[in-house]
Amino acid sequence: MLRCIAVDDEPLALDLLEDNIRQIPYLQLAAKCKNAIEAVEILRKETIDLIFLDIQMPGLTGLQFIQSLTVKPMIILITAYDQYALEGFNLDVIDYLVKPVSFDRFFKACNKAWDFFKLKNQTAKLSAGENVPELDYFFVNAEYSLVKVVVDDIIMIEGLKDYVKIHLNNNKPLIIRISMKAIEEKLPGKKFIRIHKSYIISIARITSIRKGSVFLGTAELPLSDNYKEAFMAAIGQG
Repeated sequence: MLRCIAVDDEPLALDLLEDNIRQIPYLQLAAKCKNAIEAVEILRKETIDLIFLDIQMPGLTGLQFIQSLTVKPMIILITAYDQYALEGFNLDVIDYLVKPVSFDRFFKACNKAWDFFKLKNQTAKLSAGENVPELDYFFVNAEYSLVKVVVDDIIMIEGLKDYVKIHLNNNKPLIIRISMKAIEEKLPGKKFIRIHKSYIISIARITSIRKGSVFLGTAELPLSDNYKEAFMAAIGQG
């Protein structure tokens, strides 16, 4: 369950948010706030997982409110203005909705928050040494948004200096600013293997191996001597 608050200076907008929230089974509305100051007081008293936040409010704007937080819950911005989208995503918001917001678009944003919440909890359990099943997805920052990547859709990951390109089945590649080491840590080890300093591949996508090359369909990739032993072991040929 996600405990959430709605923050908007317009009473009708708050009522609509309340109605939408109550239709989502994994959301629990803890409070409605007509400005950011009221929201600060709620955060001091209670544990809140998600904030639905307007931007243009008297006193403290939504963006100023986000910047003031030392412990930041997940945030979905809901505003009548689209010019703040880039700034919002630079503050790591979950989603940016422009009024009027349809319920299906609202539901999609909530699902993104719910998936991210489950992923964060799983990471915390792993750090604590608990055994938890691997998730079949993870999130990356791409195109000014948190994008969900389904593990089984990944064909390979290509290193490009400070960026990586995630090649996906039946979808355009994602280019994100992250190191190969960091992206490798997000992947389930039994499904992926590094074959070169610039390539991590899906083991299930391998079609053949010849000398110093690994083939994924028509794509021929180099197999580095530094990774060859681990690669052969991973495919059961060690």
